[in-house]
Amino acid sequence: MSEYLKAERAQEWREALRKSIKNKDRIAIPRVKMPEVDPAVRSRTYDEVNLGLTPELAANESHRCLDCVDPTCITGCPVEINIPKFIKNIERGEFLEAAKTLKETSALPAVCGRVCPQERQCESQCFYTLKLKKEPVAIGHLERFAADYERMSGNISIPETAPTNGIKIAVVGSGPAGLAFAGDMVKLGYDVTVFEALHELGGVLRYGIPEFRLPNEIVDIEIDGLKKMGVKFVTNCIVGKTISQEDLKAEGFKGIFVGSGAGLPNFMNIPGENLIGIMSCNEYLTRVNLMQAADPDSDTPVYKGKKVAVVGGGNTAMDAVRTARRLGAERAMIVYRRSEEEMPARVEEIKHAKEEGIEFYTLHNPIRYEGDEQGHVQRMLLQRMELGAPDQSGRRRPVAIEGDTTWLEVDEVIVSVGVSPNPLIPQSFDGMEVTSWGTIVVNSDTMQTADEMIFAGGDIVRGGATVILAMGDGRKAAKAMHQYLKGDQVEK
Repeated sequence: MSEYLKAERAQEWREALRKSIKNKDRIAIPRVKMPEVDPAVRSRTYDEVNLGLTPELAANESHRCLDCVDPTCITGCPVEINIPKFIKNIERGEFLEAAKTLKETSALPAVCGRVCPQERQCESQCFYTLKLKKEPVAIGHLERFAADYERMSGNISIPETAPTNGIKIAVVGSGPAGLAFAGDMVKLGYDVTVFEALHELGGVLRYGIPEFRLPNEIVDIEIDGLKKMGVKFVTNCIVGKTISQEDLKAEGFKGIFVGSGAGLPNFMNIPGENLIGIMSCNEYLTRVNLMQAADPDSDTPVYKGKKVAVVGGGNTAMDAVRTARRLGAERAMIVYRRSEEEMPARVEEIKHAKEEGIEFYTLHNPIRYEGDEQGHVQRMLLQRMELGAPDQSGRRRPVAIEGDTTWLEVDEVIVSVGVSPNPLIPQSFDGMEVTSWGTIVVNSDTMQTADEMIFAGGDIVRGGATVILAMGDGRKAAKAMHQYLKGDQVEK
């Protein structure tokens, strides 16, 4: 592949081909299909489901980009990647340059290419979608291709950083918000240290997303790049317990970014919810992804149910139910109170789940659990629902159909109905305002809190969001903190 890229004649031929393709010809090219592992095979392993694009597939898809005068796809990206630029680099065969372009604004391109909901963000703003009512350019697939190509080539570029200014910055949490913030701040010359409560780095990227969707190796490589840029990491350190706000100030930190996430699971508070075999999705995924709970010899093994129901319709619910299938569940089921059209999970994740034999009980809501004499869950009573008027989220509100219930046999239930922010930082830091939901109050334009030296972003502010939105918060906070530390006025 490298020899092919070096060949001058091949390069000239590709450039001539690119220029010769008219827009009408580009529009006629069908959208690429991501190669995948066969469902019958992948549902028994933790191997990654999506296989990535070949150079030929990536080049063909890149030809579809119309290089719009007003690239609305960029405005649809929370971290503002120069999407046409990186795609045109792929079209010219300059794959490493495409990866460099991604790293100009994204600290985690290989991660985002895998887990971001591009269909609701950049791809939803593609000219194909907005004007032609056709399938958009596969921006996410191409982002993953460029990042993976660079990794496999061994020529991993490290973004340039400004000379160090000696100003120390603390980051609480090594999830996507903290990593994006750290990457931008170290580029600006700051001395950045990330404090992580767990023994592994990555936050939700590590404990919340299974390897069949996001391999740990990818997370490790992205974080290693930040280390090479100069970001320091401290694990097993709980800010607010191990080290206090006063300790950080005493050690000379001039700015603090809080990206501690939303790690407290919500439950439904219905009868029987304390039975053995019922747990939160957070606990389930953390134990399996981070603590090797799938191994029966693990210090923290997890119960492997044969009839597993996951309550919820988001990406974490899909991750949990597909994990249960891989752990040997004979029946793995999604129970969701709205219809499939209202599910917040990515279309791709729903598709993969169905292909792997997951059963969907949509328009059903648990109202009671019953167990055996040993206190282990045996069955759940489901209330059938119908859709009413839209609620504040814009989705139609589920309404119970009076008297219409049904029992479902289960031996394990995983509850995935949302999370609440980690209260440790707001409780242990002075001068911080919180909402009634426990989220930190910030200026939405700057991510600055009531304490001028403290900024925050990600789930601790949003209460639960996507990886890329958290990263967007981190980038916005880095820009605003830089202005604040330079003495520029930051609007409150």
